[in-house]
Amino acid sequence: MATRLTPLSKILITLLILGGLYFLGNYIFNNTRFGTELKQKAEEKAAEIEKPKDSNRIKIESKSGKINNKKDFSDEDILKVQVFTWGGYAPGIYFNEGYEATKRSRFWKDYGLAVQFVLMDDFDASRQAWIADEVHLLGNTVDAMPTEMERLGKYKPQIVMQVDWSRGGDAVIASRAVNNVNDLKGKQIAVAPSTPSQTFLYKMLQAAGMSLRDVKVVEVPSAIDAATAFKSGKVDAAVVWSPDDILATRAVPGSKILWSTKEASHIIGDIFVAKKDYVDAHREKIHKFYEGWMRAIAEINASPSNYKKAAKLFGEGTGLSPADAEGAMRTVRFTNHGDNQNFFGLNPTYKGVTGEDLWTEMSDVFGKLGFAPKNVPAWRNVAYPRTVTSAKLSGPLHLGEGQKKFTPATAKVKSAPAISTKPISITFPTGQWTLGENAKTLIDLQLADIAKAFGNSRIRVEGNTDNVGAYDMNKKLSLKRAESVAHYLQNTYNMDKNRFIIVGNGPDKPVKGCEQNQSNACKAKNRRTEFQLING
Repeated sequence: MATRLTPLSKILITLLILGGLYFLGNYIFNNTRFGTELKQKAEEKAAEIEKPKDSNRIKIESKSGKINNKKDFSDEDILKVQVFTWGGYAPGIYFNEGYEATKRSRFWKDYGLAVQFVLMDDFDASRQAWIADEVHLLGNTVDAMPTEMERLGKYKPQIVMQVDWSRGGDAVIASRAVNNVNDLKGKQIAVAPSTPSQTFLYKMLQAAGMSLRDVKVVEVPSAIDAATAFKSGKVDAAVVWSPDDILATRAVPGSKILWSTKEASHIIGDIFVAKKDYVDAHREKIHKFYEGWMRAIAEINASPSNYKKAAKLFGEGTGLSPADAEGAMRTVRFTNHGDNQNFFGLNPTYKGVTGEDLWTEMSDVFGKLGFAPKNVPAWRNVAYPRTVTSAKLSGPLHLGEGQKKFTPATAKVKSAPAISTKPISITFPTGQWTLGENAKTLIDLQLADIAKAFGNSRIRVEGNTDNVGAYDMNKKLSLKRAESVAHYLQNTYNMDKNRFIIVGNGPDKPVKGCEQNQSNACKAKNRRTEFQLING
């Protein structure tokens, strides 16, 4: 016989059903894609309803050149950030949910910060926009920034953060006749002067014991023009940007990518620059922007789906397909919080390349070439490390990358041809292999910086002797001397021991023209240590 429900039972059942519907709806709303999209649409509708009616709106240039009126924020409330079509900017665009300043942005939701990314690939136009306060943060590279101090110096630019290290985005392409950097001697090389391309060329030649005087530099307006000159056969090599390295070498039979920043890992460092007046007046904006960007990097590095989302958003503003955008992102190392600590010299245990290293060296190099003024300010006057020190970030996802870990070299890698060879004369006492203080200083000055800059390349150290003395003794002595050089670099600069390939040639590889050790000068040339960079 059926049991009739009491009024209280009906009420309780009704409450249970309503409670179940509430919890089900709450789960769908907060934990499913449908709910997220529904919530997003509601926020957009609310934003439209509550938008202010004044006409003071920011105008932003898109890639197509059209002007869009933004309505969520007044112009003075927005942090405007200039960017190029460059994969390193993807984390900020990801965190902002696109290029526009909207209330969907994580910068807004988490920090109350309105951010607008302004895509300006025209170099001069971007600088003029920064001078005119149309953008507040300017994209630049720390190595080439000294060349701009004549124009920008009076605004007291401050480097507020490092964005990335180029890791394949810059490359040197070469013709069939060029198989290593040393082969470039006397050859014509197309390069855009006073740009990161020239920095890369300078550092690459330095690794081969050469200078810009050893090659015939053909100046072109841009890296794109360098690729065009190479394809037309006007030059033997060119410094280009990705994807022109691939496209140009496809077009020229027998040509090759000689070297790229994939191996030259710490040469081209992208940064954001702000005027000192703006930083002083808007410190909190800059600090919030940095912290949000660093969180974005952690999220992207931890999740393939977040990486793809970042590529999609980055591509939507640049006209790149998601696949091409992702490819552009993979040519950089997003520099996280730990990397920025290293870059600004805030980590006392870090032995790699810092922003100050690049700034100081390239200020001097570009100054001597006539591309930078003589009164380039010291690093401490352009660096703004408080962005980094103010951030409240911790955990393994915010740790810097450290030195690359190498696997033990295979026989094939050990015998691989060198990309560059730099011979130096390290003096040892007769019959000895222990490094003296003068020898250590020579290694610091001539080898250490190259080893740090080309952090993803293996190092082969070859010891050589003249023909004086017993053959077997010279072979053993040259090996021990090469080991001494490698061990010093390992211990002093925290370099992985597997990175080094150590060879003792004895008297078997005399320099050309001194095969017979026919004079004291020739014997001195043959008593050398060769520092070679190889891939693999």
